Amino acid sequence: MRNLLLLASAALLAGCGAAAPLTPPAGASLPVAPHGATTPPNADELLRRDALAAPERSVELRRRSEEREDDPFDLPPE
Repeated sequence: MRNLLLLASAALLAGCGAAAPLTPPAGASLPVAPHGATTPPNADELLRRDALAAPERSVELRRRSEEREDDPFDLPPE
């Protein structure tokens, strides 16, 4: 019975996201327009991440194990 209740509440919580477009709460407004912009950004523009916030992977993953080089800073504790 308890597991069924937990499963039902999880299903209800999962279904309540993104039912309507995002809007500011009553009595509040979106931030002012940035310097040089003519209109303030909407909610979707504020949620969009720029390239610095979510950089793409720029290193090649290793396909097989390789021997590590000697690290002069890997010292034992004193």
